[in-house]
Amino acid sequence: MNVCEPSGDRDYIPIADHGLIGNLHTAALISIDGSVESYCVPNFDSPSVFARILDKNKGGHFSITPTSTFNTKQNYLPNSNVLQTKFLNDAGVASITDFLPRPKEAHDPTVTKPLFHWLIRRVEVIRGSVPLRMECAPAFNYARDAHTTSIVDDPTSITGLTKAVFDSEALKLELRYLAENTMDHASIPTLELKLLDLEGKGHKGPAICADFSLSEGQCVWFIFRSPPSELRDVPTDLTAIARGPSQVRSGADGSTQVRPVDDPFVTKELLNAMMRTTIKYWNDWIGRSTYRGSWKEAVQRSALALKLLIYEPTGAVVASPTFSLPEYIGGTRNWDYRATWIRDSSFTLYALIRLGFTSEANAFMEFIFERLRNKEPDGSLQIMFTIHGEKDLEEIELSHLDGHKGSKPVRIGNGAADHLQLDIYGELMDCIYLGQKFGKPLGYDDWVLVRELVDFAVANSKEPDLSIWEVRNKKRHFTYSKIMLWVAIDRGLRIAEKRSLPCPKRNEWIAARDELYEEIMHKAWNPQLKQFGQSYEETDVLDSAVLIMPLVFFMQGSDPRFVSTLRQILKTPERGGLTTNNLVFRYDVNKASDGVGGEEGTFCLCTLWCVEALTRVGNYDRSMLPRAVAMFEDFLQYLNHVGLCTEEVSEAGEGLGNAVQGFTHVTLISAAYNLSRTLGYT
Repeated sequence: MNVCEPSGDRDYIPIADHGLIGNLHTAALISIDGSVESYCVPNFDSPSVFARILDKNKGGHFSITPTSTFNTKQNYLPNSNVLQTKFLNDAGVASITDFLPRPKEAHDPTVTKPLFHWLIRRVEVIRGSVPLRMECAPAFNYARDAHTTSIVDDPTSITGLTKAVFDSEALKLELRYLAENTMDHASIPTLELKLLDLEGKGHKGPAICADFSLSEGQCVWFIFRSPPSELRDVPTDLTAIARGPSQVRSGADGSTQVRPVDDPFVTKELLNAMMRTTIKYWNDWIGRSTYRGSWKEAVQRSALALKLLIYEPTGAVVASPTFSLPEYIGGTRNWDYRATWIRDSSFTLYALIRLGFTSEANAFMEFIFERLRNKEPDGSLQIMFTIHGEKDLEEIELSHLDGHKGSKPVRIGNGAADHLQLDIYGELMDCIYLGQKFGKPLGYDDWVLVRELVDFAVANSKEPDLSIWEVRNKKRHFTYSKIMLWVAIDRGLRIAEKRSLPCPKRNEWIAARDELYEEIMHKAWNPQLKQFGQSYEETDVLDSAVLIMPLVFFMQGSDPRFVSTLRQILKTPERGGLTTNNLVFRYDVNKASDGVGGEEGTFCLCTLWCVEALTRVGNYDRSMLPRAVAMFEDFLQYLNHVGLCTEEVSEAGEGLGNAVQGFTHVTLISAAYNLSRTLGYT
């Protein structure tokens, strides 16, 4: 439980102290004290409207907070991505329910349900009385654009309310509200929207505020959305043509006012129905999970988090819905993750396939094969794309934003888009291979594209690259990339064999795969330190990415070379290892030259890879399994209060990096799945 003191000069809330809501187009971070801290409209990669998490003064926020001291709790409604924040003190208890609406899934493909691009916040007092303050302070285009704000009559309101309209050069948004009582004895509350001048904090246009008090049984809905189209008057004899009550009402002159189906009148019946429908959408989706192992609650929450990262129109998967959150407080490792990486997406689909969600895998495969049809002239594939499938991700620094707790620079876009990272071919081929086992079979034309992918991996298997950690200085022969190139060739051979598909270069592929294996054994192995090194050039540098070896069946967990490397990684940094407090670093930033500089925390992905590596070794040496269980149980303590993962964890236990991080939830699912199966819990 967190104790909060209301203050006009609110400081930063820790990265981990947020929940996430979304609608498969975009997502919003909600802090434990009831503030929308990050929200891009209308898509994941659109400019931010709220970004208080990156600049506490001028980033933009939408807060609803008690004006007296309170304790706070936050949770998801069961099996859903609908978030509830509670404020508690001796005088009363208030609850905010936050969601981005989802329509019912249409089983008939000819039926389309409108997706309302609304952010809905339902505030209700369930005990006593609570004084509250609402502030809606959008900062358009990453707090770069000015806007005007006006309070006007709301022609769609049945009770004569007002609304606030925020108008910037490129985007217009509005804040509406609707009050109701949920108990017969309670009156319908009233509140007044007022202009709020935040220019002194750097805002480029007025905000809106409202001070109000709610008692038990009173409720206010706030709706933040694009403004509706104008009401249209139609003759009475056209009333209710397949219209519900939220689309039709009678005008003062006897005419019938009809709104488009995607922009209905806002009523309490409509809003309550939207919340029920959204909850049911998430309940129905997670109900299709086939997971039956241990740690089910953490696995289910991870699956729900991963689903929030899918961009429904194209099937792309964002690495994270946030941007430029620091990997070390005050450091420079601040990146924009609102794009789809081939690597991250492939691992994400691997996890969802394991849980039985094959439709998501099929949608992503369609996205990927469209990219394969438009490869680079040399046959290569860009390592990442926008969620719309575009290649341009220009990296820009936003010097006017202070960064989370002063962590600069704040970046949008990603300059790593043009990196040569050869490991992606292995991750993608592994994903395609799993898709063949559990999803839609390949057609011949797509198999030809896959063959070209393997041919590229074969032709470039001896080239250096920048690899998984996206170093920004020099290319090297990274061990991880070589392993994943081996995977690319191996999975191509497996698909050809299992599907009896034509493979004209079969013998060439086999020779290249075997030669690469031997090369890794000779050039990546350090016989003195008895470990696989980060690269052929630096076998003395330990890198936890090599933990992937048994996970992708490059070698068995019983292989003495792998076991020795694992034992090295499990040592503390002071003894030459990478593990502290059962958490694992990527590599020692003081030994490995990555061209970035600065410090970072332990990497959640690597910790979970280590859990799974211990599990694979435990298949042959059962004494390793208790360490795997202990490390996994310890890691679960670093999930935040609603079961979500950040990218990294500091040595003091603070969540760091972009949140929610898909890669972390992917490896959590994989680690739980394999550990549970090895222990015989499934």
